[in-house]
Amino acid sequence: MAKYYDVHPDNPQPRTIAQVAQSLREDALIVYPTDSCFALGCRTGSKDGVDRIRAIRQLDDRHHFTLVCRDFAQLGQYAQIDNDVFRTVKATTPGQYTFILPATREVPRKLAHPKKRTVGVRIPEHPVVRALLEELGEPLLSSTLLLPGDEEPMTIGWEIKERLDHVVDAVLDSGECGTTPTTVVDFSEGVPEIVRRGAGDPTPFE
Repeated sequence: MAKYYDVHPDNPQPRTIAQVAQSLREDALIVYPTDSCFALGCRTGSKDGVDRIRAIRQLDDRHHFTLVCRDFAQLGQYAQIDNDVFRTVKATTPGQYTFILPATREVPRKLAHPKKRTVGVRIPEHPVVRALLEELGEPLLSSTLLLPGDEEPMTIGWEIKERLDHVVDAVLDSGECGTTPTTVVDFSEGVPEIVRRGAGDPTPFE
């Protein structure tokens, strides 16, 4: 049965955040709010977490997971980013964007694109996930909470708890999230290609 945490959206309770971070270190799979949608998240090195996300969302091996990072220092451990790309990305970060970049050797082989060796990364703006990333000290491996057969991501925490009670370990609820996922921009060839138009304004990359 999943633990349910009612978290303040602007000033998340430190004790709650610490409890959730510890559960992640112990291989938990959680649902948490972001500045676009609710997401599934686990530690980057959690093979069990990856397998559980794939099972819940019925994803194949070609799915691009996202590494949700605290800051650029953390992002730079997992993605290669040159000066020109850095300037462009920094102007829109933190925010509602996911960037596809060449992966570093720190990225587990199973998480990178099998042919391109790329990885999706983002730095979110939501206070709850930012507090969680600060406490955890490492990125969250993440995927939008869009369930098979649903046209839009789930938005209400207690409904998520009821529906996923036996397949996730915790649900962090800080109020309704949106239904529009991030805008995805592919920089793997050095120039921006908008892969998905979502919550983030695509204009800077056009």
